[in-house]
Amino acid sequence: MLTYKDRINLMREKKINDTIIKKEQQGMMDIDDFGTVPVPDGYKVTPFYNSTNGSFYGLDGMSENFCRVLKAHVPYVDPMEMICGRWMDMLVNYRGDKHYAPKWQEKDETLSKLTEEEKKDVGSKRWDETRFPYDDLKPYQKKYNITSGIDGDAHLACDYSIGFELGFGGFLDKINHYRKINPQNEEFYAAEEKCVNAIIDYIDRCIERIKELIKCEERPEIKENLCEMLKVNENIRLNPPKTFHEVIQWTAHFNMASRIYTRDGAGFQLDTLLYPYYENDIKNGILDDEKAKFLIANLFLTDPHYYQLSGVDADDNDLTNHLSYLALEAADMINIACNLTVRVHENCDKKFLQRCVYYLIKNKNGWPRFCSDKNLCEGYMKNGYSKEIARKRIAVGCNWMCIPGMEFPMNDTVKINVAKVMEQALIDMKEEGERSSQRLFELYEKHLIKAIEIVAKGVNLHIEHQHQVTPELIMNLMMHDTIEKGLDISQCAKIYTVGVDGAGLAVVADSFGAIETRIEKENKLSWDDLYTALENNFSDERIRLMMQTAPRYCQGGTVSDEWAKKLTESFSRHVKSQEMPDGRQLVPGWFSWARTLEYGKEVGATPNGRRNAEPISHGANPNPHFRTDGAVSAQANGIASIQCGYGNTAPLQIEFDPKVVADEKGVELITSFIITHFELGGTLININILDGKKLIEAHNDPTLYPDLVVRVTGFTAYFSTLSKEFRQLVVDRFLEGI
Repeated sequence: MLTYKDRINLMREKKINDTIIKKEQQGMMDIDDFGTVPVPDGYKVTPFYNSTNGSFYGLDGMSENFCRVLKAHVPYVDPMEMICGRWMDMLVNYRGDKHYAPKWQEKDETLSKLTEEEKKDVGSKRWDETRFPYDDLKPYQKKYNITSGIDGDAHLACDYSIGFELGFGGFLDKINHYRKINPQNEEFYAAEEKCVNAIIDYIDRCIERIKELIKCEERPEIKENLCEMLKVNENIRLNPPKTFHEVIQWTAHFNMASRIYTRDGAGFQLDTLLYPYYENDIKNGILDDEKAKFLIANLFLTDPHYYQLSGVDADDNDLTNHLSYLALEAADMINIACNLTVRVHENCDKKFLQRCVYYLIKNKNGWPRFCSDKNLCEGYMKNGYSKEIARKRIAVGCNWMCIPGMEFPMNDTVKINVAKVMEQALIDMKEEGERSSQRLFELYEKHLIKAIEIVAKGVNLHIEHQHQVTPELIMNLMMHDTIEKGLDISQCAKIYTVGVDGAGLAVVADSFGAIETRIEKENKLSWDDLYTALENNFSDERIRLMMQTAPRYCQGGTVSDEWAKKLTESFSRHVKSQEMPDGRQLVPGWFSWARTLEYGKEVGATPNGRRNAEPISHGANPNPHFRTDGAVSAQANGIASIQCGYGNTAPLQIEFDPKVVADEKGVELITSFIITHFELGGTLININILDGKKLIEAHNDPTLYPDLVVRVTGFTAYFSTLSKEFRQLVVDRFLEGI
């Protein structure tokens, strides 16, 4: 008889094999693991294009193509699992010319004849530039290497309590109720209804598949499992979930739909939102802890959405409960790519926090992450919101927080490459003749202000027209006021606090520090020497090493550390002072996501000794190899000192071998490290605890460790699926000891 443990082992083994197949189908994947399954033979989607540019937009285009992609999905039922449904393809894959079709679709043979520039022209067309052009912004976006947020999607969070209360049938009832009140918005309601019916149709197909498997299943425990799965899916087809099993299955179906639609990965406060279902089923004798853990593990396997655990309410009461512990144990059971974030606060359950650290050390798979309630909450309140509102903001993305159902933050979609901004300042200073670090900073700020102005215009364009381009038809179902008003969430959110991230902090801080040290204090180089070196891409290695070995950011108390603080103060002040219409606010942070390679290619040689087109620094992190001794503590201290202070993060991304095991001493050491970083001002910690030898072996031959998981940035991924360049970024960040 197969036990839960036996089934988990089989599920995990299948997950690893599926990952290998996905890599064969798609090539290297420098993105989240997502939880997708391989595309089966014969899978095909025929898109409906409603634009002359070979793409689709708006209510009709998005709803019709969502239905087509979901209809193409074969019902996924694994008898070993307790919930069904899994996604394999997303809508964005078809928003462009037929040349841009995913690898499993038939492609026009003319693609191979196009130049690289021509290929870009037939790439993804997520924004309708025919109707909503922004040609006036493009030169500046290129000049400052801005990721504008125009065409960004799904970087907000649903209020799952709405869905748990209504269910899919309740969504339909709500849609039909309010379409009578708002007949002028009939097109909106028709599109929403169409999407909900497509989800119900998928559940129906899953039900039929389960029935087929029941007929041929001979193992009694697995047949019983399938029968229970059948009953659960029949119950939630139209009705709201009532049991713990039903709410887990309902969540899996909704997550699949939202992933397909706009790659949404924002989860919810898992332990508190699911606790009433757990408590009720325990009371009624239909659930025990082992089954609850298996179900949660199954949910994590289905899709690594971002879930928060623990935290604190508006009255400073700890939210940790028994389900918080079970969620950790469930993640330990399945032990795959997992995106759990633990909210750390003064009144938190210390035993729970230590248990979180124990699993971090034990499994070395990059989970859980840790965020600071105090620093995030107090920072967000500076935007003009109450403590009660700020406490509702939870961790649901790579670097970002959001108030479920209420906030439209566009987080992790808007970025300014400050290394490119500095490059423009260097060009200006050479032309005008006056040369000093202070003058360079003045010119840098002039360009930064212009870059932020361009960002603001792009953000406003996106917000004003998203409902006409990419209405959030799936997420609208669990947002406040959307169905009630017949409006997209981009039109009726209660809060618009749009995140603007700076990228390349360490490159710029170290550049200013090297200039001040080598040119202005030590007189070892002239400005002409520097400009010649930059133009020649440091052909003189002596000069490159001279600049590279100047005091650096995160070494501790250096001139570059002071520049990092000055750059942060400047970035925060100018982002916050940018005027925005209709109550919108820009909120600063430091984060590059996985774009360090992409951004680096746009920047020439920089004064810190970085060569042309090399990667920029990662997020708020120092440049690689910034110091050897005490590097872990120095990095944590440095990043704590450059927080922007308005509720968005500048994450501490750290990879190290702590030389400790998951015993009381090791747990205490890492716990103290986390708490100290937050006491100093830190907001979010992404930790990879790694075996250095194993990491290098896996980098040289990824097939050796197909199950090795790393936290690349905010997200986790299988190391073997990353490109060589991305693997190198993780290797370069690795630090020894603590």
